Amino acid sequence: MTVEAVRGFLALHAPDLEVVELEASTATVEMAARGHGVTPAQIAKTLSLRVKDRTVLIVTSGDARLNNRKIKDVLGGKPRMLGADEVVALTGHPVGGVCPFGLATPLPVYCDISLRAFDEVVPAAGSTNSAVRIAPDRMATLVGAEWIDVCERPGGTPERAQP
Repeated sequence: MTVEAVRGFLALHAPDLEVVELEASTATVEMAARGHGVTPAQIAKTLSLRVKDRTVLIVTSGDARLNNRKIKDVLGGKPRMLGADEVVALTGHPVGGVCPFGLATPLPVYCDISLRAFDEVVPAAGSTNSAVRIAPDRMATLVGAEWIDVCERPGGTPERAQP
């Protein structure tokens, strides 16, 4: 799988999008932001979670933190991060390169509303040094994602607009 699966997915569904491969690793949000010349918040990190008996992917802004209470309210259970081997087996992508494109196993994908703060985000593209530049709404549409609110902004402020 990996980056070739992402290229194949994009060739079928979004041939205008290009996979950008860098020499240096972009396996962390900070490394990816530096490598692609964007803020850490613009990195669209994809988290592989188990909620009860379901495995899901949640794509969030790079600086957002999951709120377990919100996840439990929205998805019906406490989230648990998958181990690296399980991530590779289910997604086909290594940790640090996980994205919602070209998955080895069909998985439900959710996009957190934190991504909507940007015109363009940069998710990984199946390897620890590849990415795609894409509008958040287009990414969600391409992968059939549902928009949810399960994160907090840095400092603990909920993403939800304050009354």
